[in-house]
Amino acid sequence: MVVEVKDNIEDKLAKVTLEDPVVNEEGSDDDQADATNEAGGDEGAAKKKKKKKNKKKKGPKTQTEPPTVPVSKIFTTKIYPAGECHDHRDDNLWRTTSEEMRAKERENETDYNDLRRAAEVHRQVRQYVRKVLKPGMTLTEIAEIIENGTRALVEENGMEAGIGFPTGLSLNHCAAHFTPNAGDKTVLNYDDVMKVDFGVHVNGRIVDSAFTHTFNPKYDKLLEAAKEATYAGINAAGIDVRLCDIGAAVNEVYDSYEIELDGKTYDIKPIRNLNGHTIEPYRIHAGKSIPIVRDTGDETKLEEGEQFAIETFCSTGRGYVIEDGECSHYAKTADSGFVPLRLPKAKQLLKTINQEFGTLPFCRRYLDRIGETKYLMALKNLTDAGLVTAYPPLCDTKGSYTAQLEHTVLLRPTCKEIVSKGDDY
Repeated sequence: MVVEVKDNIEDKLAKVTLEDPVVNEEGSDDDQADATNEAGGDEGAAKKKKKKKNKKKKGPKTQTEPPTVPVSKIFTTKIYPAGECHDHRDDNLWRTTSEEMRAKERENETDYNDLRRAAEVHRQVRQYVRKVLKPGMTLTEIAEIIENGTRALVEENGMEAGIGFPTGLSLNHCAAHFTPNAGDKTVLNYDDVMKVDFGVHVNGRIVDSAFTHTFNPKYDKLLEAAKEATYAGINAAGIDVRLCDIGAAVNEVYDSYEIELDGKTYDIKPIRNLNGHTIEPYRIHAGKSIPIVRDTGDETKLEEGEQFAIETFCSTGRGYVIEDGECSHYAKTADSGFVPLRLPKAKQLLKTINQEFGTLPFCRRYLDRIGETKYLMALKNLTDAGLVTAYPPLCDTKGSYTAQLEHTVLLRPTCKEIVSKGDDY
């Protein structure tokens, strides 16, 4: 009997050892661990204290209003979202599944990612701006909201990242190239039609995108026409597509639009001397111009790898703009070569422009911001010498209204990517 009982006890102990955790009869596993730590003296206490210092890993941040959080803090992998992608068409459809074309893309992934980072900055800044715009704001105030947001989100760093070109805030009959100079008191009114055109760059990869903002719904047809025409141009664009064919597609949309304003009906015309354009690193206007009217006769073709802006402008006026008003936009002339300068201030200003902007466009407010003073004569000297190009405001007839919509597009080897596409437009 004694042997039998002992065998039963040993069997039960073995079963507990195999199946159950070791538990202190008077408390939990944790209690037992605590007791062990206490028994171990200072060493155990140190281990226990160290264990309590464990912190939770920080997750990605969310954007503030106004926007101040760099997109690199939101996209913690540093991989930024692609824009809207479309397969190539017709004779280029094979590219979509070509392993050779995919290999080409992998070689350029760093450049694509820089461009997408700039695009994400543009999307987040403009989404905030579109929410806060209201009548009574000054154009200077609006420009500063856009530019401060851009600088913060892109983490402005000299020529590595920053603003791509001055913020365009062109009103009514003025279609492009207006930004307020210092002291400008222009106020945005309820009946104004404002073109908001701004750019962001990362390592010289520029995203150029623009929209038109109105408060009065009577202009809705004008905005609709610009949007439909721009997307017609985007749809028509592609590898080996002739520039004249893109212009024809845009013009066809504008042919179908008219608008009634204050009891009078106006045809909505494309502004025939404004164009889209190819974009190269640090050069917002590269070699090719993309027309928005038919019958231009330009049979130049778009090519694989090119980046370009499809932007269309329309007007209730004559559909033709001229330079008019005080100039604010400037850019160093690319490949201008050496030109001797006699004015010391002009030499100094050119050095500043090279250091701060290179071939990226700038405006007078940007010169003010970096501490330049009394520079107007020197700036004129540089433009007269051909070292800097001035871009005055471009205006249709007074009393007319103009609208614009613009996207940056990339012809990747396997697809067409609308880089700046967002939920808003």
